[in-house]
Amino acid sequence: MEKIGTRKLQVMLVPLPLQGHLTPMLQLASVLHSRGFSVIVAHTEFNSPNPGNHPDFAFIPLQNGVCSPSGNLLEMIATINTNCKEPLEKCIVELQGQVSCIIYDSLLHFVDTVAHHLKVPTIFFRPSTAVYMQSYHALLSLHEKMIIPLPESHLEEAVPELHPVIRFKDLPLSVSSKIRQVVIDFVKSFSDIKSSVAVIWNSVEMLDDFSLQHQYQVPFFPIGPLHKMASSSSSMQTSLLQEDAGCIAWLDKQALKSVLYVSLGSLATMNSEALVETAMGIANSGQPFLWAIRPSSVAGSEWIECLPQGLREVIQERGLIVKWAPQKEVLAHPAVGGFLSHCGWNSTLESVCEGVAMICRPFFGDQMINARFLIHVWEVGVEIGNVADRKSIEEAVRVLMVDDRGKETRRRAAEMKHKLQLSRVKDGSSCKALDELAQFITSLSPPK
Repeated sequence: MEKIGTRKLQVMLVPLPLQGHLTPMLQLASVLHSRGFSVIVAHTEFNSPNPGNHPDFAFIPLQNGVCSPSGNLLEMIATINTNCKEPLEKCIVELQGQVSCIIYDSLLHFVDTVAHHLKVPTIFFRPSTAVYMQSYHALLSLHEKMIIPLPESHLEEAVPELHPVIRFKDLPLSVSSKIRQVVIDFVKSFSDIKSSVAVIWNSVEMLDDFSLQHQYQVPFFPIGPLHKMASSSSSMQTSLLQEDAGCIAWLDKQALKSVLYVSLGSLATMNSEALVETAMGIANSGQPFLWAIRPSSVAGSEWIECLPQGLREVIQERGLIVKWAPQKEVLAHPAVGGFLSHCGWNSTLESVCEGVAMICRPFFGDQMINARFLIHVWEVGVEIGNVADRKSIEEAVRVLMVDDRGKETRRRAAEMKHKLQLSRVKDGSSCKALDELAQFITSLSPPK
C-alpha cells in the first residue's frame, strides 16, 4: 500500500462530549495518525479534551456551541445538534478544502447536514456494537407494527429479529410502556447514516454480528478494540476525570488475581441505599477490592459520606476506594482477577482484552445487551440476581472469585484475550479492516 504519510491527508473528527463516546473517538484519532493522516478534532467547549495529552492533533473548539451540560441527555444532544451547526460550518469553510473527510459520532447528525452542504464526505462512527444498533432497528419495527407497549408477561421472551439471547427487557428502551414520539424521532435520526459513505465500528468480528451492513449498503470497518489499536500513550490519556494513579502501588502489594475491581462507569448513578447494599455485598464476600466511586454518582451525596462510619471502616480494611481509577492500567494489572461493571462497551472491551472475567450490573443503553452477551454468548460474565442487594452481590463475587464455578469463566476469559490479540496482528480481522479504511479514506481525496 502507498505510504499515506507522504500525502498527509487531513481528517476531521467530531466527538460527542461524553466519556464513553469521546474516549474511542480520540483513540480512533490516534490510530489514523499512526497511518499517516493529519487529524483535527472539532469539539464542544463542554467536556473538551485536553490538547496537552494529544500533541499530534489539532483541536478546534466549536465556539458558541455547548458550554455546560443539561440534566437530560436527550436535551443535551439536541442542543449540540442545534448550536454547533453554524460554528462547524464556519470552521470547515475557513479550512478551505483541506479536509478530506469528516468522521463524526452517530448521535451528531448536524455534522452530516453541514458536510453534505459543503460537499465534504462523511463517515459514521459507532462506538458500540452492531448488535446494539440492530436492537434500535428492532425497536422501530415494533413501534411501526404498533406492538408497543408489551404486557409485562412478555418481557422475558426473546426478540424475534435479534440474537436469541436478547429479551424484550434487554432492549435499550422500555417496551412495557408507550415510547414518546420525540424519542422515536431521536432513534430514527441516529439509526440513519444519511449521506455518509462508510461506517466505522469500535468492535471486532469475533464479538459481533455485522448482518446490519446489508441494510446500509456502504463499506463497514470494524477496527476495534480501539484502545488496543491506538498507541499506548494516546489510549491512556482520554479520561475527563482526574485518575488516582496511587491505586496501582496498592495493587502491587496484592496477591495474583485476588482483587475485585469495581466501577460503574462515567454516567450511571445510584441512591444511598444501593451504595450501602453494594458495599455490604463486597465486604461480606471477604475479597480484596479496588472500588472507583465517581464523585456525585450517589444521589444526594458528594461522594461516600452516606456510608455508615462503621461500614466504611470495615470495607476500607479489605480494599481501597478511589474517586476514579486509570481503568486500562488497573485491568491489565496481574493482581486483578475480576471486574464488577456496568458493562458499558468501553469497559467491556477493556476487560475482555485483558482476560478479566466480569460481574454484570447493567443500568441502561447498550449495557443490558452487552451483559447478555458476556454471560450467555461469550460465557465470561457472572450475573447478579434480579435484585442487586447485598446477598446477590456477595454471591456473585464469590462465584467469580472463589468458587469452582468461576474457574471455567476465568479460563474462557483468558482464551478470549488470546483470540482478540489475533484480531490485531497482521492478517487479523481488525488489522485488515484498518488497512482497508486507510485506503478508503485516501480514495476520497482526488489527486492534486
